[in-house]
Amino acid sequence: MNQPGESLRDRKKRRTRAALERATVRLSAERGYDHVTVEEIAAEADVSMRTFFNYFASKDEALIGADPEMGPRVAGRVLAAADGVTPFDAYRQAVLAEITDELDSARDLWLLRKEVLTQRPDLLLRAFASSAESEQQLAAAVARRAGLPESHAYPRLLVAAGSAAFRCAVTRWAADDTLALGDLVGEALEMFGTGLAHVPHHDEGGTS
Repeated sequence: MNQPGESLRDRKKRRTRAALERATVRLSAERGYDHVTVEEIAAEADVSMRTFFNYFASKDEALIGADPEMGPRVAGRVLAAADGVTPFDAYRQAVLAEITDELDSARDLWLLRKEVLTQRPDLLLRAFASSAESEQQLAAAVARRAGLPESHAYPRLLVAAGSAAFRCAVTRWAADDTLALGDLVGEALEMFGTGLAHVPHHDEGGTS
C-alpha cells in the first residue's frame, strides 16, 4: 500500500526492498538458510547483487527484514494525532495504522520468516534486538505527546507493553488464518489500555 506523501522514487525503493526480503525468506524456507546465496536472492528478485547491497549489508539483514523507516514512521503518526487524543490512543492508532498498511497483507511471508528464524536462534535474537531502536523512537514520541521526559516510566512502559501485546497477537494470528492481525492487536491493546490510558502526574523531584 502506498504511503501518504510518498514519492515515486521512494515507492520503487520500498518495493525493491520488499522483493528482496520476500526472495530471501522464500528461498531460505525452501532450501535452508545456509544453502542460499546473495547472488541467488538477487536473481530471484530480478535485481543485481549491487542493488541487493544497496539495501542490505548482508543476507542476515535481508532475512530479519527490519524496516529502518518503521520507527520514524510510527513515531510520526503518534505526534501527528489530532489535538485532544490521549498519548495511549495516539500510540494505538499509530500501531494499528502501520499494521493495516504494512502487515495484514503479508501473513504468509511473516509465517515463513518465523519458520526460518526459529531454526536460527542467533538470528532470532538479532531480530528482537533490531526492534529496540524503533521502540526507543516510539517511547520518545509518546513522551513528547504526554509532556513527560523521555526517562519517565510511562512512555517506556506503554511501548514495552504494546510490543508484548503485538507479539501475543502475532502468535494467535499465526495459528488461525481466519483472523486479522489488526483486530488481534487492537484487542490486545484494549486489554491493558485501561491502566495506561491516562498520563500520570509528573513530579520534577520524584522518580515517576
